Amino acid sequence: MKVEHIAFVVDDPDAVAAWYCEHMGLRLVRQGPPPIKMTFLADSDGTMFEVYAQSTVETPDYANMNPLALHFAYYSEDIQADFERLQAAGATVVLEPSPTEAGDTLAMLRDPWGLAVQLVNRKEKMV
Repeated sequence: MKVEHIAFVVDDPDAVAAWYCEHMGLRLVRQGPPPIKMTFLADSDGTMFEVYAQSTVETPDYANMNPLALHFAYYSEDIQADFERLQAAGATVVLEPSPTEAGDTLAMLRDPWGLAVQLVNRKEKMV
């Protein structure tokens, strides 16, 4: 078996999808019609996630969740440049880029809807 996608409830899947496509390099794979407004997004390697809205499911308060409990982690060749670019696109700072004891560099932001986005540059790539 293989993971196909991970899903997140959001209030405005169209706006979230547009932001992630424009600023995170994702592409739209499929959209579904109401009553469940679902949008599937994928990166260049085919890693896919879904953002959707459904009236019977409450959207979590992502902005007040500990970002270590749930975050999207994106590999970045230039964390400082990506960090600044995402701030200009409406992301808010949680943690400035900083090195870890293992030699990796990490940063944490929140997208305009409060979802945590981690930028990662590993000393040794994991995959």
